[in-house]
Amino acid sequence: MADVNRGNRPLSPHLQVYRPQLTSMTSILTRITGNALVLGGILITWWFVAAAAGPEAFATADAVLTSWFGKLVFFGSIWALWYHTLAGIRHLVWDQGYGLDVETAEKMGLGIIIGSVLLTLFTVIVL
Repeated sequence: MADVNRGNRPLSPHLQVYRPQLTSMTSILTRITGNALVLGGILITWWFVAAAAGPEAFATADAVLTSWFGKLVFFGSIWALWYHTLAGIRHLVWDQGYGLDVETAEKMGLGIIIGSVLLTLFTVIVL
């Protein structure tokens, strides 16, 4: 039967009213970094396949991956790897029932962001 009372239901919050929380943004970013890591893995696979295919194919793949664009992609992949790893550890902690209150969850989200940046810089500079 048709809902004749449609006008009395509340509307969803619009983007002008809704303020994204840190925990929702870190959750979305975890999904984005997971997909980005797949793309980085495809590039590395392309490099290995090109190495097996012959010198011409390898020269093309190597030129792309060692260019400024390739270095930028790998830098982003390093950050995505650290971010995704730390977010996975956070989810393991949450699965155990710890850190579920809002204050702790926000501190963990901020820790993931700061930690991933610091670990990325450490990886690039030291290694």
